[in-house]
Formats: sequence, C-alpha cells, structure tokens
Amino acid sequence: MNICVFLSGADLDERYTRPAREFAERIGKGGHTLVWGGSDTGLMKVVADGVRESGGRLVGISVSFLRDWARKDADEMVIAKDLAERKALLLAGSDAVVVLAGGLGTLDEATEVLELKKHKLHNKPVVLLNTAGFYDGLTLQLQRMEKEGFLPVPLAELVFVADEGAAALAHLEESVGTR
Repeated sequence: MNICVFLSGADLDERYTRPAREFAERIGKGGHTLVWGGSDTGLMKVVADGVRESGGRLVGISVSFLRDWARKDADEMVIAKDLAERKALLLAGSDAVVVLAGGLGTLDEATEVLELKKHKLHNKPVVLLNTAGFYDGLTLQLQRMEKEGFLPVPLAELVFVADEGAAALAHLEESVGTR
C-alpha cells in the first residue's frame, strides 16, 4: 500500500518524534511505501528514516522552492512546480492518507484531502494520528461542523482519528483491503 503522510518538516520534541518513528517502522515492516513531501528535515526525516530502515520504499514529492531539502536517497523523487501540484501528486500517488503533527502546510493538506473526499473526488481512507492530543482541537471543530450541519456526510465517513500508529495502520489495512 502507498501511504501518503502529511507532516511537519520542523524539528520537534520527542513526544512527536518517538510515535512518528514507531508508525514509520510499522509502515516499513508492513511492506508499505511512504509517499511524503520529500524533505530530509525534521519530522519528515524521522519518518523517512524509520520507513527506510525497516524495509519500506520512499516516494518523495517535493516542490521546486524546497528542492535543496529533498532527500537524496529516496527510491523516487518528483519535483512539483508549486504546492497545489504537490498536493495533487501526493494524493494521486497514494492509496491512503495519514496526517501527523504539522503546521499550516499540514493543516492545508489535511483539509483539502477531506474536502475532496466530502465531494467524492477520492475514496481513500484518511487518518488523523492524534499524537499527544495534537489534533484534539481540530477533532472538536470537525465534530461541531457535523453536529451543526456543515458536513453533508457523516464525519466517520471522512476521517478516522487514532491516538496510536498501530490503530492508524490497522484501520488503513482494513479499509484499503475492503475497497
């Protein structure tokens, strides 16, 4: 399975890096491919290292203005012309999406993927990996959107929220296997 992971390129605290590394090792040991933003920095590097060292493949989709930070030993590396093309290529090249801790770029990627899914422009499973409660606020907002009628489909059909990498990967393997 090709698993797109949206996440930060920043150097983060161990409460985020340790669970991200554990999730990455599960991806690699499961024989899966990481499809990610291609950067060799911060949390992106942690996850790519974990996948690579546990036997998984790396497919990076970087963007021209971040080319200097692209990982040199990726199995494949595509350089998109801009962020919009990058997001489209990341989604097109994956069977499932997992959102780890990240900043504005990650939030943009996550909301676009959910919007596209809402409109049935893809049916790939999407998981918010809620490490250290990072996405508690977003989860509350999404629940409020559902409760107050802003979502035309049940929230459970759009996204699965997992607190641990094991639950996230189990959901993906079950979901992709039944499509």
